[in-house]
Amino acid sequence: MPLSAENRSVRRLGLTAAGLLAMLTLALTIVNTGRAKPSLAHTCTATDRQFIQEARDTMAEIGLWSDAGASDVVSEARAAARHMGNMGPTDPSLEQTRRLMIGMLTEYGKAVRIHARHGNAGPHMYRAYGLANYVHGVLQKAQPALVTRGCDLTDLL
Repeated sequence: MPLSAENRSVRRLGLTAAGLLAMLTLALTIVNTGRAKPSLAHTCTATDRQFIQEARDTMAEIGLWSDAGASDVVSEARAAARHMGNMGPTDPSLEQTRRLMIGMLTEYGKAVRIHARHGNAGPHMYRAYGLANYVHGVLQKAQPALVTRGCDLTDLL
């Protein structure tokens, strides 16, 4: 049985409304997911202190890598990034630092590999230094609150 013009209009209106409702639901889900913020309260757990020590040691080791060959430096940078990835600080600033350090070490390793192959390592080294500077800013901002809780970041700054 053919649909009358009025039935087609009602059907089109219903489909349009259903489509708009689906889009609205999707948009609200995206907005609410993006706005969900973790606790921003600083902590200084044993895990946080371990992370601070490991991050300090990793940064000190980077200075020692300068005497190694490029392939060794790339391997060490990858291993250090994996090691940082396995850490689990509970403090939000230290967690942000962890993620940034993984990126920094990854970019540093890429820069060394590209430089060894006589390529342009500049963009990767630029990103590595930029991430290191961002880490410094995050830690500097968090230091007063973390020190009052027993986590001293002086060796990382």
